[in-house]
Amino acid sequence: MAQARRELAERLREGGSESAALEARVLMEAVAGERDPDPFGRLDPDATARLEAFAARRLSGEPVFRIIGEREFWGLPFALSKATLEPRPDSETLVEAALDCIGDRRQEPFSVLDLGTGTGCLLISVLSECRAATGLGVDLSPDACETAQHNAVVNSVSERVSFVQGSWTTALDRRFDLILSNPPYIPTAEIATLDVSVRDHDPMLALDGGADGLAPYRIFARTLPDVLAPQGIVVLEIGAGQEQDVIALMTQGGFAWRGSRRDLGGHPRALIFGYALK
Repeated sequence: MAQARRELAERLREGGSESAALEARVLMEAVAGERDPDPFGRLDPDATARLEAFAARRLSGEPVFRIIGEREFWGLPFALSKATLEPRPDSETLVEAALDCIGDRRQEPFSVLDLGTGTGCLLISVLSECRAATGLGVDLSPDACETAQHNAVVNSVSERVSFVQGSWTTALDRRFDLILSNPPYIPTAEIATLDVSVRDHDPMLALDGGADGLAPYRIFARTLPDVLAPQGIVVLEIGAGQEQDVIALMTQGGFAWRGSRRDLGGHPRALIFGYALK
């Protein structure tokens, strides 16, 4: 298997992969059905055919974790589907920010709302750390809700969470202590310029944030006061260069900016808001 992995890594490297060795290992483990497969073992014909199919998909631009159908986030496994955004490590910044805000209340009961939940990675990660918390995930895609429910079962939080198909806060009639969202924030005109791994494989519903990328935040500024508890916290993911615009929109909606958190690249990624003091 070691030889097959080296050959695959070389093909991926020639195809332009910047992490060919890692991708080859991930694909090999998926084919072998185990982590760290025997380097001296041999792939049977069926496994060899699967590996070749995986290689062809990767060389066409499909992301490696899309190919294997799963990606780790916050140390937990999350199944992917065509209806869900692939979780990225930078989005873990939102989980960190939320847990920092919760502080010593981690073991107390509180409620979490995740808008545009996708795989459920943000909500499920917070619930995995806060064992008395309960959550609701909302997504416009019913297929995404189904994927998130599966992930809740896999990560042992299904008894404390539910997922519903819907448009943002429409039809919600309760308030939540913590609201999370990684909304679509790419300006429409920029989508065609994205890397093929994103443009052709992440769902458009999770990418297109309208003409300026700020459409969801305008909705949040207007509607979140109806679903946020009096002492509640909102944590939102943003794209590059959007920090001041989103702060301005949320401030106009009656919120106070409580700080920003930077991602692995040092860029503002998570914005924290609460109600403005009166």
